Amino acid sequence: MHEARALRTPWKAVTLFLLPALTLYVAFTAYPVVKTLWNSLHIVLPNKHEFVGLANFAELAKDDIFWRAVRNTLIWACTSPLFEVSIALVLALALYAKVPGARFFRIAWFTPVLMSYVVVGIIWAWIYNYDWGAVNYALRALGLQSWTRAWLGKPETALPALIFITTWMWTGFNMVVLLAALHSLPSEVIEAAELDNCGWWSKLVFVIVPMIRATVLNLIVLSFVGKMKIFDLVWITTKGGPLWATETVSTYVYKRAFEWNTFDLGYPSAVASVWFVIVLTSVLTLTWLFRQREKLEY
Repeated sequence: MHEARALRTPWKAVTLFLLPALTLYVAFTAYPVVKTLWNSLHIVLPNKHEFVGLANFAELAKDDIFWRAVRNTLIWACTSPLFEVSIALVLALALYAKVPGARFFRIAWFTPVLMSYVVVGIIWAWIYNYDWGAVNYALRALGLQSWTRAWLGKPETALPALIFITTWMWTGFNMVVLLAALHSLPSEVIEAAELDNCGWWSKLVFVIVPMIRATVLNLIVLSFVGKMKIFDLVWITTKGGPLWATETVSTYVYKRAFEWNTFDLGYPSAVASVWFVIVLTSVLTLTWLFRQREKLEY
């Protein structure tokens, strides 16, 4: 009897410890989501709340700017993670092999992660400047004058230029995570592969990468989610221009809610609701596709 009482869950203590976290979650996550979904079905003006059903979503289907923003965001979210993780894996392998100057390179490659998007955006706006930016200055010094251009001012180069920035910024984070995964590999398996005269490439493809597969896939999903909601960098550098070439869904929602002087929060709430469903579906799909059906035993 006494043992049964001792095994009972102390619900009062559990509630006491969970209440602060749950309060913050409800106030800053759950309530805003529910409020956004509710607003998406209404016209929300300062002195007017009118139920319009799916009218906002019907208008959204015909919004060319929205679909342009969706295309830009998907291009960013599908390409940048692949670049970041691939380059990070190469850098992590270099550090794992203890190349000369490994300590310096580890710090140098990781440093961009420590800076905010605001700082990074300002720095790279200077670097991409047409007149005195480092990129065009280097091209002129190399005699490649015809290659100089306003990198953030032309629709065909603006989005790739921003994708390059996020790749430069987040590769170091992925590198550190992958390096930790490499150092956690069992030495017995690596030594066994070396005793079997397994070449460097074969050891990488058939031994190392399969054992860190879960880490690689998790980093890809994490990067994908981050790029699907990218806002800061775009707002600091281009604000979605030129000609909507770098418009993302996040910047478009902000513009429709606070800059276009429509005073209606219903339509941007509909945009945010649709994008929330798209992001959630994409993450669940990626998780299902990347799920490791058979656990690797070693």
